[in-house]
Amino acid sequence: MLMLKEEHLQVRDMVRKFSEEVVAPRARELDETETFPHEAVKQMAELGLLGLPYPEKYGGAGMDTLCYAIAVEDVARVCASTAITLAAHVSLGCGPVYGSGTEEQKLKYLTPMAKGECLGAFGLTEPNAGSDAAGTQTRAVRQGDAYKVNGSKIYITNASYAKYITFTAVTDPTLGSNGIGAFIMDTATPGFRVGKKEKKMGLRGSDTVEVVFEDCMVPAENILGEPTGGFKTFMKTLTGGRISIGALALGVAQGAYEHALGYSKVRHQFGQPIGNFQAVQFMLADMAMKIEAARHLVYHAAMLRDAGKEFTKEASMAKLFASEVGNWVTDKSIQIHGGMGYCRDLPVERMHRDVKLMEIGEGTSEIQRMVIAREIMRRV
Repeated sequence: MLMLKEEHLQVRDMVRKFSEEVVAPRARELDETETFPHEAVKQMAELGLLGLPYPEKYGGAGMDTLCYAIAVEDVARVCASTAITLAAHVSLGCGPVYGSGTEEQKLKYLTPMAKGECLGAFGLTEPNAGSDAAGTQTRAVRQGDAYKVNGSKIYITNASYAKYITFTAVTDPTLGSNGIGAFIMDTATPGFRVGKKEKKMGLRGSDTVEVVFEDCMVPAENILGEPTGGFKTFMKTLTGGRISIGALALGVAQGAYEHALGYSKVRHQFGQPIGNFQAVQFMLADMAMKIEAARHLVYHAAMLRDAGKEFTKEASMAKLFASEVGNWVTDKSIQIHGGMGYCRDLPVERMHRDVKLMEIGEGTSEIQRMVIAREIMRRV
């Protein structure tokens, strides 16, 4: 493993203890009942995790991106639903405000979110705007000192429980992607409502819903950055968020690997533990190798961001590789467990369902390859 500082080790130990004692015992129940992890969120707030990478002046813990990635990884190791609730709040709910907000906006909106007094959500995806985020159709029309917003967003994490939502809307339809604005809004604003709750393959304990804007009057002072700078704001947010998605996939992979390794030592066939057989040993060896490689990519991207270096390519590599490793590792973990792994009595089948989203969310694997290709060509 990369050489970690004392603060990183302390965060890892704290979060691991919390995850084992509080999160893990309820992971199966959250999945089966599709229940939001209210108690875990409350305790993550008390531990300072909801504002981990943000400055203390805005209510955060003042830690770095690597500390945050480690925290997401260790929560995901036992429950991806709880981990994505954390990640969506920190990276997507808080990120645009910290990255593009004014000092007044940061004090008003980021501070309560970073303190864990409330949750944040992020609205980008629409029925016709997914990988092509420039296809946004939600409109924000200027009316005096406010904007009237109409439209909808889909697959929005945490929106049912968030106090604030950041979102994109077209402010000037003549400018294409350059005519999109980014806003932050209180979800108590008249005309805003939560619509359909998604029935998902995995991450069933996280909140994923449609949100609808019907003549929502949003003050012009709630624009994050320039009125037509929203596309850049949200692309910047997604680039940073890819580190946390990589960390999430890494954590799921680590958890599935640990279950497989433990099972290989206690499951006997042909008079000996199945871990004695080369076929199983090779799967375990490949798991360990790929997980360690993914960890290096995720941590490296986090450290580049902390150092103020360019990290677009590295974040996409980390997210792409870790998510595909997560899917591969969880699949092999089920294979090692055999029939028991296919049943819900053990957590590995849940992990396999959960980690699939990491190849889709915050830019599909195909989009990541496009980003990586663009970056390596640009640097020639």
